[in-house]
Amino acid sequence: MNLSFLENGAAMAPGDLRSWLAEVDRRGALVRVPRAHWNLEIGGITEVNNREGEHNALLFEDIPDCETGRVLTCATSNLASLTATLRTNAQTKRDLVEYLRGGRITAWADAAREAPFEWIDDGPVFEHRDRGSDIDLFRFPVPLWHSHDGGRYIGTGCAVITMDPDTGSYNAGAYRCMVAGKDRVTVVMGSASRHGKQHHLKYQRRNEPCPMVISFGHDPLIALLAGIELPEGVFEIDVAGVIANQRAQMCRGPITGLPIPAHAELVAEGWLTDEMADEGPFGEFTGYYAGAREPRPVMRIEALYYRENPIILGSPPGRPPHDFSHQWSILRSALLQDQLALAGVPGVTAVWADEVGGGRLLITVAIKQRYPGHAKQAAAIASQCGAGAYFGRYVIVVDDDIDPTDLRDVMWAVATRSDPERDIDILRNTWGSPVDPLREVMGRKADFNSRGLIDACRPFEYLDTFPPTAASTPEELGVIRKKWSTIWHPETVSVSDIRLRSD
Repeated sequence: MNLSFLENGAAMAPGDLRSWLAEVDRRGALVRVPRAHWNLEIGGITEVNNREGEHNALLFEDIPDCETGRVLTCATSNLASLTATLRTNAQTKRDLVEYLRGGRITAWADAAREAPFEWIDDGPVFEHRDRGSDIDLFRFPVPLWHSHDGGRYIGTGCAVITMDPDTGSYNAGAYRCMVAGKDRVTVVMGSASRHGKQHHLKYQRRNEPCPMVISFGHDPLIALLAGIELPEGVFEIDVAGVIANQRAQMCRGPITGLPIPAHAELVAEGWLTDEMADEGPFGEFTGYYAGAREPRPVMRIEALYYRENPIILGSPPGRPPHDFSHQWSILRSALLQDQLALAGVPGVTAVWADEVGGGRLLITVAIKQRYPGHAKQAAAIASQCGAGAYFGRYVIVVDDDIDPTDLRDVMWAVATRSDPERDIDILRNTWGSPVDPLREVMGRKADFNSRGLIDACRPFEYLDTFPPTAASTPEELGVIRKKWSTIWHPETVSVSDIRLRSD
């Protein structure tokens, strides 16, 4: 199955948000929203959009109380825009998961080592250049996403570019950035396992400021890649070039020498120093605030570069479904299914890391049962393989007649095919997270949590005698849907059809 639309000539330059917008608009998945205010309205509309309707990408324009700029949200909240981002024409979530399987992400990362970005002298990002006292982040529509946020967050779909001072390799990470002043942003890079944080620590040991470039608006592919775990030394923007089938174009930063995406919308260049500023709280992907307001490192902006009427890419976390829960679900589902296969678990027909758990906390595995204990094996390995080990909560295993992407289907299987005493197991002291909303309640002094493993398959020893499902077969329903489609899609009925029926 060929799912790449690049071969049909619809390529988009990696990093260029405006060509991405044109493609998503062509697919009918873009809505322009005029006059929404940066103070809570953009965040509220984004939240409603992710919960209801078609989850189209939203481009906020003519934003009051700012001098210039636009905001894009929900960039990967629907299938059409996510497939455009990944340069594929997959038609369903399961098609997209299948497209990403087979080690495709690893293959992209490997290919990126041999296809570095291209240096160019100039690009659209340098249309405007602000230095010194001209720098003012408050000129732009930086959103206050939620009323309890600790400030206005300009970096939610951003890419923070740093360099390893020992090796010279680059990294682009998705680290949240709050405006701390006209020319200051806080940068939260999390634990020392993050490559950007490692770079910062190396500069600190040298008693040097850490050079930094932050792109606040770009092709969502860059934000997606900046938010996943790629091998050390692999530059996420090079991977974007591999996916887009053309090398990314970068300009050398006049101040730091770091690469700046040539087609970015709004870029800050400067230094992460020992200066600290109070930051937070801010929501996490679990749907809760985690942590209190506390001092965080500050980037001192030496220069701001931007296009005319630049676009800030917003991707705020919150109660799922949120701005990036859809892409996380797709990517993690593909990784999980690959890792189950590599672990030798046969008969896995589908895997889904549901958005309700932020793509981590609730995993459903569909299998075609082959032997006693097959379901238990699949559950245990899915909960502890590389893509499932960190901060999971529940793994549900279902038969292959259940659609893992449909929670009604999954919970029907749980309610009718599992018995609590027989079919629920618990793994204790597994790998948890500091953003677990239950961490403090459970009195944990380290990042542990437990896992619930639910076997919601028909009991293997009673497969032959288990009651049959009271429903039509998928083939029968397919015929019905085709023949009687006008019942559910009346807009497809033509005027001549209505006249014939009235006659």
